[in-house]
Amino acid sequence: MSIERPWLDHYPEGVPAEVDVATYRSVAAVFEASCETFSDRPAFRNFGHTLTYRQVDELSRAFAGYLSGELGLKKGDRIAIMLPNLLQYPVALFGALRLGLTVVNTNPLYTPRELHHQLEDSGAKAILVLDNFAATAQKALDGTKVQHVITTAVGDLIGFPKGAIINFVVKSIRKEVPAYDLPKAVRFKDALSRGRAHAMPTVDIQPDDLAFLQYTGGTTGVAKGAMLTHRNMVANMLQTRPWVANHATPGDETIITALPLYHIFSLTVNCLIFTSLGGLNVLITNPRDMPAFVKELKKTSFTAITGVSTLFNGLLNTPGFETVDFSRLHLAMAGGMALQRAVADRWKKVTGRPIIEGYGLTETSPVAFANRVDITDYTGSIGYPIPNTDAQIRDEQGQPVPIGEEGELCIRGPQVMKGYWAQPEETSKVLSADGWLRTGDIARMDASGQAFIVDRKKDMILVSGFNVYPNEIEATVMHHPGVAEVAAVGVDDEHSGEVVKLFVVRKDPSLTENALRDYCRENLTGYKRPKHIEFRDALPKSNVGKILRRELRDEERKKKSAKT
Repeated sequence: MSIERPWLDHYPEGVPAEVDVATYRSVAAVFEASCETFSDRPAFRNFGHTLTYRQVDELSRAFAGYLSGELGLKKGDRIAIMLPNLLQYPVALFGALRLGLTVVNTNPLYTPRELHHQLEDSGAKAILVLDNFAATAQKALDGTKVQHVITTAVGDLIGFPKGAIINFVVKSIRKEVPAYDLPKAVRFKDALSRGRAHAMPTVDIQPDDLAFLQYTGGTTGVAKGAMLTHRNMVANMLQTRPWVANHATPGDETIITALPLYHIFSLTVNCLIFTSLGGLNVLITNPRDMPAFVKELKKTSFTAITGVSTLFNGLLNTPGFETVDFSRLHLAMAGGMALQRAVADRWKKVTGRPIIEGYGLTETSPVAFANRVDITDYTGSIGYPIPNTDAQIRDEQGQPVPIGEEGELCIRGPQVMKGYWAQPEETSKVLSADGWLRTGDIARMDASGQAFIVDRKKDMILVSGFNVYPNEIEATVMHHPGVAEVAAVGVDDEHSGEVVKLFVVRKDPSLTENALRDYCRENLTGYKRPKHIEFRDALPKSNVGKILRRELRDEERKKKSAKT
């Protein structure tokens, strides 16, 4: 099947159609090159404490020394890292990757059941866990292959006395560390001390070796481990770097990292790409505390920030955000969910900078599409396929559809995963023999190769035979000045098959159901209008703040089952 690539004519100046993704053999090689080039530059900052590239190099060597010299872990073994954004994360990450271990990124908010599944499925031999979540780990370990547990406290790498004060406050004042009993666990700081006695071994890491088992799909069934190789991750770094090259100065970037590093978007874009550029990652441990987040922004001269639509919206709705100094900001990048125009427009008005929207999946390491960095306003699109990436919109039979028509977005490129860990059947459902990934997203592409995501295939609502896309409904309702957040889902209806139900968090407490219905009547055609509206104090969200429509749908189905 021949592929047309109209997008190449619309690339920014200096961006090639293809990059040499074999420039580095591994993620570890990229990291080591940055440590050499930018040794005295700040690399990671958290709670006001900064580690330079040289310090992260030394600490990660010590951690690797402990894992190999004391625990006997070898290339190909899996290690789970269960941490929020703390300085311990990059130290552990790069230490593990330099040994050729496979990192199993683990959401600290997992329940014992979810954690047990991930540990059992991955076959992880070791886990590094924050004290706050060690009680969950304790309940999850039985029946897994985990032989080694390393525990750490929030302030362990912050230095004395600040780190000790933070740890005291977290444990004794805020009571955020539930009691746990892991008698054989080793403290992270002790692991570093013991690791310094062992030289980090030289490991031959091949491009096709697994760098990450990145679990995905937990909200749509049992979570699957996407096998991301060193080639996948290095390719995505090298594909994306020229895209921002004219807007990012090596050794002079400071990026706000509020999305968790265990999430693929933040892991690749913030941690890996900006590390390869010698940038400083300012780690925000708890972005849900918006007032504290804004306070941190006021203390930081930052040049870049990433987020999802809900995070940008949350900042805009936090008092004091408008007084942050945005004079150095030149890159605000969104992904993970649809960027809503209402949020993008407000962001531009407050900061003077547009949000650059991109698109990707865990299965694509993650970046596959991006808007040009020189756009000045919201485009409504996810932009163009990045270098080395092919894309097509296909129908149910797998055939390309004409320009402008909707279908499933399919992607091929060096960033596409190897498959799902130990799940060949699930892999074959989404990945063809010739490397095409079915994304499950409904999209259309214009004549220039610019793509527009319509919605998730699974989230589409069928009202009397008409396709209704929640993204469109939500984007429209978000323009109402009294609405802070909204989710639209399909619920069963005996007359129409399905109808739209809205879940709304109010910005204006006086907003009524009737007023919102009137607004929808003015702005949406009949079959798209919500039949049901429910006001809530909050909406269920994923670890990165993505609204979980699936949970809302499941709630509605349970209510219906209870009635019948």
